This record gives sequence, C-alpha cells and structure tokens, in this order.
Amino acid sequence: MEYAITAQNLSISFREKQILKDITLNIQPGEIFGLLGPSGAGKTTLIKLLTGQLRQDSGFARLLGTDTRKLCAREHRQIGIMMDTLGLYERLSAYDNLSFYADIYHVPRRKITDILKDIGLYEARNTAVSKLSKGMKNRLSLARALINDAKILFLDEPTSGLDPVTVKEIHAILAKQQKQGSALFLTTHNMFEAESLCDHIALLNEGHIIEYGKPSEICQKYNHLNRFQITLKNGEVVSLKNSRDSVSQINAYLEQEQIETIHSTEPTLETVFVELTGRGLN
Repeated sequence: MEYAITAQNLSISFREKQILKDITLNIQPGEIFGLLGPSGAGKTTLIKLLTGQLRQDSGFARLLGTDTRKLCAREHRQIGIMMDTLGLYERLSAYDNLSFYADIYHVPRRKITDILKDIGLYEARNTAVSKLSKGMKNRLSLARALINDAKILFLDEPTSGLDPVTVKEIHAILAKQQKQGSALFLTTHNMFEAESLCDHIALLNEGHIIEYGKPSEICQKYNHLNRFQITLKNGEVVSLKNSRDSVSQINAYLEQEQIETIHSTEPTLETVFVELTGRGLN
C-alpha cells in the first residue's frame, strides 16, 4: 500500500538552531497518527514541511507520492488543514466562510449545509464568526478542513481548550473521516485523545522523535513496575506483583469482599514522556 505521508531523515534549522532532526515516519490511508510533544518541540514546523509551506534542509518527504517540495494545486486540493490560527473571517457568517472556501476548491455549495449539520453548526449558519464561542469556531475551522473531501487531514491541536462534550463531537467526526479512508495527522497535548483515537503516535522532544509506535505498546514497553495497586474498603492501599505469587492474596481479598478498586500500574503516555525527557507535555 502506498503511504499517504512518508518522511525520511527530515531535518530543518532556523538561524543555526536545529528545529527538527532526522524525522522518519510513514502514515497509511485510513490511519490516525498522533504527534505528541510540548510547545516548541517542532510539531507545527513538521506540519508546514509536510504540506510544502517550508522546505527541509535535508532528507525527503512525500505526500500522496509527491515530493513535498513539488506540491502543486492537484495535491493541495486533496489536503485539509486545521491549524491553531483558525483562518476564519470574523465578519462573515459561518455559512459565508465555508462558501468562500468551497468556491476556491470548486465544491458545490449544496455540500455546505450537510457539513454544517454534521458539525452541529447549522442553527448558527448565519451567525458572524466574531459572535461564535471558541468551541464553535473550532468546529467551523474543522468544517473548512473537511470541505474538499481531503485524503489527508492535518489537525493542529483541534480540541485544545474545548469542553468535554465538544471534544467528543469532534472525535466522532474524526472517526468518520478515518472510516472514509482519510489519513489524519493530529498534534495534541491530550493523552486521552492520543490513546483513544490514534493508531500510531510519535513522541517529539527538542526536534527528535524519541519514541514511535502504537500507544498501548509504548505504555507496555515502559511498564517497569508491572504491579497491581489495590485499594481496600478500609482505605488501605496494597501493591502486589503482577505474578502468580500474588494470586492467593488477591483471591483472599475477593472472598472477603475487601476490594474497593484494583488497577494495573502500566504508565500513561504522559509518564512515559516524563521518564524519557524529564519534562511534561504541556
């Protein structure tokens, strides 16, 4: 299968400062890929390289089989981008914003109504962007990225600062795009988002990918403790090895109905990142 996105040893520097170093990744059609890292790690720069907005110093990248340094209108019509700068016209209504981009992409305007309904903005279609909430603006920005049935979606922290209900709605939209075969390149600080949505993730720190793989496999790889943590009904917390040696003790707690909660100790993506870098993702 031809990759939707591929990069090999991609590097770039600004004013002698290394921003990205030897970035290598492959993303298939129908895959959600998550790029995790703190502010300043190089996430947005990587998106700009992969979409042809910047040129790398070394290495290569291809989008739908085309060198990203040679992207033309044909490839750009197959890309949808949602960046942290929304790119919306504040004085225009939600509908008129999408109409503007629909005309650019030669998309029939009748499609706008369907998209507005899908993202829950149909009732606000005639409202000026300046009067929309942050969550509504994010959804409208996502609608703009979806207007051209893109084969690849680049989404730069699409749920940042949003309430849980809006986040859930956006996740449903992204899952729908994945089922339709689009490749999604997602940057996020949200660990739940990465673990629940992404097929593969990369942890980016100071311009380097320090870990790459399936979220569950990365967490398991760094499960050094491999223990059960049991909270008893009397408030006592007991830590037991995840081995046959603990079976009799756990059975005893169960028979006596003493267990309030029981959890395994595998790390989260956040704790893995902290272990590898000594710093958090925020």
